[in-house]
Amino acid sequence: MFETDAATATTELGIDTRITLVAAGLLFILALILGVWKFQQISASPDATAHIYVDIAHRATLLYSFATLLLAVFTELSSWPTAVNLTADIVVLIFFLAAIAAYIVHGLLRDTTNQFHGQTGKLGTKISMIALIIGEVGGFLVLFTGFIAGQF
Repeated sequence: MFETDAATATTELGIDTRITLVAAGLLFILALILGVWKFQQISASPDATAHIYVDIAHRATLLYSFATLLLAVFTELSSWPTAVNLTADIVVLIFFLAAIAAYIVHGLLRDTTNQFHGQTGKLGTKISMIALIIGEVGGFLVLFTGFIAGQF
């Protein structure tokens, strides 16, 4: 929780929040670097476009960086223990990073314009998507319920 010392007017964030904010900053830096890669491809392309997965990697990372800021807010305002909040953050961030890594790999390899083409009926894909849904939605629900419990 926010702890303010009136004499110095400083605010001490929880370690879970600070770690999540560092992750948000790192994701934002990565998004900016991916934007440079995207611009390089646009500049070198006869039709002024980047590979679709370079574009997706850039945009998704920007969105994930801001989503991670949202995680940090709910983490700071959650009434759950630090370990619970940090675990929830890490689970969500692992799935964010896995998606970004997949987009970057497809952008580097230029091997597909649809990573799910021919994959949707496969057991591994179904398991991965179920894990992603449970991890991202469940991780956020932990933080959100901690916020609700602590604030109302």
